[in-house]
Amino acid sequence: MEEPAVDYAAVFRALPGAVALLTPQLIFVDVNAEFLRITRRNLEQRRTTCEEWVGRFLLEDLPEFLDRPEKYSFVRKVLASLRRVADTGERDTIALQRYDLEDPDQPGVWHERYWTLTNVPVFGPDGRVALLVHRVEDVTELTELIRAREVALTLQEAMLPPPCPVGRHPAAVRYRPAAEALNVAGDWYDLVDLPGDRIAVAVGDVVGHGLSAAGVMGQLRSVLSAASLVAEGPARALDVLGLYARTIDGAENTTVATTFIDWDTHTITYSSAGHPPPALLQRDGNVEFLDQATDPPLGARPQHVPRIQAAAAFREGAVLALYTDGLIERRREDIDTGLARLADSLARHQADDLETLADAVLTDLLPPGDATDDTALVIVRL
Repeated sequence: MEEPAVDYAAVFRALPGAVALLTPQLIFVDVNAEFLRITRRNLEQRRTTCEEWVGRFLLEDLPEFLDRPEKYSFVRKVLASLRRVADTGERDTIALQRYDLEDPDQPGVWHERYWTLTNVPVFGPDGRVALLVHRVEDVTELTELIRAREVALTLQEAMLPPPCPVGRHPAAVRYRPAAEALNVAGDWYDLVDLPGDRIAVAVGDVVGHGLSAAGVMGQLRSVLSAASLVAEGPARALDVLGLYARTIDGAENTTVATTFIDWDTHTITYSSAGHPPPALLQRDGNVEFLDQATDPPLGARPQHVPRIQAAAAFREGAVLALYTDGLIERRREDIDTGLARLADSLARHQADDLETLADAVLTDLLPPGDATDDTALVIVRL
């Protein structure tokens, strides 16, 4: 079958990134449409076609940059990079450089922009550098997302309780943000010391990402903590939280699992609003998922309906694990597979101390390359 002819000139023009071709002497041979679009904003519309760039020397417009020192520094870095590529025949990258652009509709108003640049050699038949490919990419939006992620992470960490014993009972807590996601999700956990030899342990997951999700998470965690101190049980605490969630934008469809652990009666009372079930590892190595009191997420029903709760017995030395869905859910995999993986990990590491056990569970369950979704984990020795 005859291969179709490819119009590489048309491909070059249509490339989504800004690309220019230069000779080793830094003379423009060609530029594509995106390169023209970006530079037109800087050169006051003087070059309106790609052809007007051909044959011009790179530094021909250098005086345009002398009015702003950071621009001159930027051009010097570009020049040095291109010369390195021409001299060595090796590609070179200029990572994350600030270069502001003037607003075309508001003279004198400058917008902060960030760029990465890549310069690549093209070799001729004689093995020498014949052309330089100069690619410019505006990464301002990506930079802003990364900043927002850092702020959200800081806010989220500040609102989550520190890893310390609750009452006389030790607990191991972990929060692992997704490795590849730019926006932090609303995963959270909480531990509350209750009257008597009791504690409340909860985990939740707010729909959404970024600062808004972190803010909603902080509000819901605080309300559930307060409600747990006065409520008769976890179901009533979730009732209070559910009513409050209806007044907060972004709180609807939040999932929460909360447990009240009582060492006097050796029982765990629990209630879940659409959240993955807590895992109870008994001393004999059997794992029971506490799934007998699961209702829809917060605000999912048209009208408020009282929550249900259930109870499970435990023996001294058992282990309770609460977690968010990032620990067990995988794309194209049934959730039961993730639950079975969690049960196996808990049973195999039952004899470990809590901190080692928590680390082992994360190692066993999170995929290579780290979490693909935010993950919160709380493990309590009963």
